[in-house]
Amino acid sequence: MKKNILSGLKMLLAFTLLTGLIYPLMITGIAQVVFPRQSNGSIVSIGQKACGSELLGQAFKSNSYFWSRPSACGYATLPSGASNWGPTSDTLRKTIEKRRESFIIANRLPLNTVVPNEMMTASGSGLDPHISPESATLQVERIASARHFSPSQLQQLRQLVASHTEQPQFGCLGEKRINVLALNRDLDLLR
Repeated sequence: MKKNILSGLKMLLAFTLLTGLIYPLMITGIAQVVFPRQSNGSIVSIGQKACGSELLGQAFKSNSYFWSRPSACGYATLPSGASNWGPTSDTLRKTIEKRRESFIIANRLPLNTVVPNEMMTASGSGLDPHISPESATLQVERIASARHFSPSQLQQLRQLVASHTEQPQFGCLGEKRINVLALNRDLDLLR
């Protein structure tokens, strides 16, 4: 009996060291060498100051910036997740209607404007950092007005949106998208 217990404890200790210490340190070391920027959080900086991660969405509420996709968790990373409202939920329907109406009013769009889904619904994680090029294009006039842009600056803003449009991964995975944080960072550099 004692022999079995000691054998079990040795195995527990060995696997705890292997899977809890050696393996994580080895993978972290490889990631630091092969993908140093990504393994450190893909931090986006303005000058020397970190302003966020290109992998995590964040709230932009000012009319002077492109807005991110709504978040069910307030863009918090620890309680991240969806609202878990089902497709027949009256709360979900009302939330989508309210977000659609708010988006149309804030961007001074015609009432019959087709608002892209990602501006009315939160992602599964609540932390999606991307919006579609269509969502960004619908926000251009609001931003230009809030920043008092001239017609030439408005054209630069449209070009900025186009230059930030990322193609689907490997040409076939996902949709065209724009990282909102990177776009807003470069928007502040636009003169």
